[in-house]
Amino acid sequence: MSEVVRLYRYKSLLCQRVAVSAEELMAVLEVSRATVKRDIAKLRDQLHVPITFNRELGGYQLEQDQTESELPGLWFSQEEILSLVTIQHLLEQLEPGLLGAKLQPLQKRLSQLMDKHGLASQDVARRIRIVHAGKRQVVAKSFELVAAATFASKRLKIWHFNRQNGITTEREVSPQRLVHYRDNWYLDAWCHLRDDVRNFSIDAITKLEVMDTDAKVVSAKAIDQALGNSYGIFNGAAQSWAKLRFTPERARWVAGETWHPMQESAFEEDGSYVLSFPYADDRELIGDIMKFGADVQVLAPPGLRSKVQKGFLEAAAKYV
Repeated sequence: MSEVVRLYRYKSLLCQRVAVSAEELMAVLEVSRATVKRDIAKLRDQLHVPITFNRELGGYQLEQDQTESELPGLWFSQEEILSLVTIQHLLEQLEPGLLGAKLQPLQKRLSQLMDKHGLASQDVARRIRIVHAGKRQVVAKSFELVAAATFASKRLKIWHFNRQNGITTEREVSPQRLVHYRDNWYLDAWCHLRDDVRNFSIDAITKLEVMDTDAKVVSAKAIDQALGNSYGIFNGAAQSWAKLRFTPERARWVAGETWHPMQESAFEEDGSYVLSFPYADDRELIGDIMKFGADVQVLAPPGLRSKVQKGFLEAAAKYV
């Protein structure tokens, strides 16, 4: 926790109680007694926060009629303010219309701080460019409802379009977490139809309803085991390991990339780069392999090698 955030936590804690002991502050803020003393001294002497110690109650408290007052200013340097505004700009570009509106009060406050410190807020937008590739449009209202149900731990009734078979199915799901992957939003949820963890593309949800029923809680470990152990966004425990060899020219790029947390890699004598990682579903993987064209070769497993070979032959046939 940064010092700025920690100092603001003191105000919140002191407003909630008549008096807060040093031991409570140490436990909640996870700091030492010496740090509490230094923080209290800084709040009093440098930031003029009216904190007193009540010996009868055995704790620190704000002076009467001060609990509703704002702390004096935000204690950010120019670099810290610029970082926060940059993050705001990145969020707006990440999903315009979904997150930007919710952060407008913060953006206004940050703009005021930037002006105070001699920074021009319009320079941030002018100097940051984010390029999206393969981004699909999400209905703002759908995203808002999915996010609300996720944070409130409420079940959702959704109508989800399966692009693989072109069929829309009605499902009841318990949302667990939102995932932003390759410029698109997904929902990790417990599917009560399949009685298992599933991943849903939010832009493929054609209709949804937030239910009053509490969501089934699934541990983060269980979700990661179901969705995080194999390559790409598709769920399932890893079934095979892909082994790819990239040409020395392409290796200059690929060697710096992380394809999977459990990947294994090595350079060969001629500069070729061999990359191995687990996967469960090859649909996304085949597309990612084929985009490298002649710069990649599938070494294993045989089934994946055959599918990629077939894909290249069918593609080549279209140019005869």
